Amino acid sequence: MSATSVPRAPAPGRAAPHEGPARALLIAFGVAVAVDLGSLLAGAEGGHLVAKPLLMPLLAAYALVRRAPRTLVAALLFGWGGDVFLLLDADWAFLVGMASFAAGHVCYLALFGRARTSPVLAAGYAVALVTTVALLWPDLPADLRVPVAGYSLLLTAMAYRSSGLGLLAGSGGALFLLSDTLIATGVADWPQAPAPDFWIMLTYTAAQSLLTAGALARGAAGATSPAPPAPPAR
Repeated sequence: MSATSVPRAPAPGRAAPHEGPARALLIAFGVAVAVDLGSLLAGAEGGHLVAKPLLMPLLAAYALVRRAPRTLVAALLFGWGGDVFLLLDADWAFLVGMASFAAGHVCYLALFGRARTSPVLAAGYAVALVTTVALLWPDLPADLRVPVAGYSLLLTAMAYRSSGLGLLAGSGGALFLLSDTLIATGVADWPQAPAPDFWIMLTYTAAQSLLTAGALARGAAGATSPAPPAPPAR
């Protein structure tokens, strides 16, 4: 019989080699989030312009160090592309940014795979999608109606499928849907709450954080599952 090599877990009381860099990246991400949200509350546009483009690269680097699936890292980087383009005040940049976010949602859907989800939740998301698009449609610019409706369908599918990874990821998907709905109400020129960009970024950063945490937790659970015994070599 041939011996099979089994990866060794870190000794008790000893951190894995990646824990230090991962912790530093997570702290840096938290600082960037705090600076961004604080800048939005204070009306300091410069702080927002500096902090926002740092958010997703730091979170993606953290996920990469934690050996996250490549689809998660890709989703976060596509989110970074959307963040950058939405900083530009132009219709073409809004469309490019929305396309970048859409690519990120495709990556998330690939990450979620065919995990089991609730039919009741599916019905709830379907009602939310139809209702939101129907209400927004008359107030959206004519050239954005179809792109926003198509994007909303993809976003809602991502939010629904995220629940298959558990409560963390499912909450992240729901918050992503809320965040982008807030953006859409602004595009439709609906009345906004005070500091609307603060609420958009708060729900968005929470969404991406929870999706990342959910994916990493699911990966860690799979890694610690006992592997089936190897068949004897002939």
